[in-house]
Amino acid sequence: MSAADVAAWRARIPGAFGGGARGRVLAVVGWAAFLLWLGWVLWHFDVTPRRLWNGLSGLATILRLMVPPSPGELWVDILQGLAESVAMAFLGTFVAALVALPLGFLGAGNVVTNTLFRFSLRRVFDGFRGVDQLIWALAFVRAVGLGPLAGVLAIATADVAVLAKLNAEAIENAERRQVEGITAAGGGWFARLRFGLLPQVLPVMLAQALYFFESNTRSAAILGVVGAGGIGLQISERIRVRHWDEVAFIILLMVATVAAIDWVSARLRRRLIGG
Repeated sequence: MSAADVAAWRARIPGAFGGGARGRVLAVVGWAAFLLWLGWVLWHFDVTPRRLWNGLSGLATILRLMVPPSPGELWVDILQGLAESVAMAFLGTFVAALVALPLGFLGAGNVVTNTLFRFSLRRVFDGFRGVDQLIWALAFVRAVGLGPLAGVLAIATADVAVLAKLNAEAIENAERRQVEGITAAGGGWFARLRFGLLPQVLPVMLAQALYFFESNTRSAAILGVVGAGGIGLQISERIRVRHWDEVAFIILLMVATVAAIDWVSARLRRRLIGG
């Protein structure tokens, strides 16, 4: 954003409610409504200084018990759970990326010209994106039972709509000259997609899938808490018996794993899309 844009936004802020006495009254009413809503939220959630202090004191006690971190006697189970979480994240993201590839083309306005079909498909994407991974995990745990399969299905179902939306936007922002050149050379609909659009958007799609794999590695730990497999089960068991030193070890191991995946993903993204 340029300096001129910043100055323009600053000039708009005082007049957001209009000018004159009417604008000042609306501004006072707006701020009063906001403060009343904020006060009600704090009262409803029982946010008091004493409660905050007690919570911070309890957190400090837990942090002291986490030092020094220890793998405990069941460190093999911890490594197995971590490997399970990474495998869940990879497989779920891989399935979501494969399914989202054709859905992205179907949701792109420069590929599908039927407005009603494209609008309906986009609303389906919105509906799936409105359900969190944790909700999907709870549903699939009841459907297929405890274990990594429920986690894989939850990750794939939650990510397919998001990746499809991102793919559709990437396709709509693709350069048109390549498609027009193939059309001028006599290429059909499939040739325009295969040689005009796909080479432009495929690196972006792969980069987005890599980012989702990194994010899902962290999410897989939460899914394990509800019984969807992975390292989350190991964390919940140790929290239940208050082995905070082992919890700290698992957290450090997860941080190291996510950092390694982030480093590899960043190098692959730079190779795929340049820069």
